[in-house]
Amino acid sequence: MSAMLKRLARLFATAAPAAASAAPTVAARTGGILIENLRKVYGRGDTAVEALKNVNLRVGPGEVVGLVGPSGSGKSTLLKCLGAIIEPTAGRMTLGREVIYDDGWKEKDLTVLRRDRIGFVFQAPYLIPFLDVTDNVALLPMLAGLPNAQARARALALLTALDVGHRASAQPSQLSGGEQQRVSIARALANHPPVILADEPTAPLDSERALAVMRILNQMAAQAQTAIIVVTHDEKIIPTFKRIYRIRDGQTFEEAGQGLSL
Repeated sequence: MSAMLKRLARLFATAAPAAASAAPTVAARTGGILIENLRKVYGRGDTAVEALKNVNLRVGPGEVVGLVGPSGSGKSTLLKCLGAIIEPTAGRMTLGREVIYDDGWKEKDLTVLRRDRIGFVFQAPYLIPFLDVTDNVALLPMLAGLPNAQARARALALLTALDVGHRASAQPSQLSGGEQQRVSIARALANHPPVILADEPTAPLDSERALAVMRILNQMAAQAQTAIIVVTHDEKIIPTFKRIYRIRDGQTFEEAGQGLSL
């Protein structure tokens, strides 16, 4: 077991919820992702465009699954629906065994849902430039109600586990591209969400750093039992997935991946 994996194992073995009032149940944290018959239609009548057509997808807890497809196939729309950024037209979405959408939102506050139960990793790190590395990671737990000192301690533990603890006081502009992406992963983990959505997280990275990011995501998924979807065009990382969903014309098709060892 690598040193990083051991640190992640210790961290998530002792992790406490962000705040008692917002913490998902154990069942909710371990149920993964389930999408059933999801549809998204833009517009009405003759101008309607069906971006998603009865999409079905599942990601188990502890699993990292790839979502691939050409531009315009519906990948971004699917990710925005699952991330509660846009509303589907019909279907059912379950995160961590709790139904969040069933022909209508079942959650009263989508902002809280996104903050506490979904982690986002993007192609660009989107770190806040006027906050140091620690506060970039600690901000979400603070917003969720964790006392500042505890939030910063959690952030430092994550940064250390991801081998960027020595950059805890640095400004984002002082980090390399690989370091910024590790900080963005730490931020996605900060509230211990049951689901992480990664949108082209390795596109700007060279092969070594891209595979390092995938190694981190797989280690984190295994230790925290997080369900992760990685949207990608990156041929460097596609062979690492054990399962892949290809999306074409708004429909998903499941296939086995190579699952190459990292």
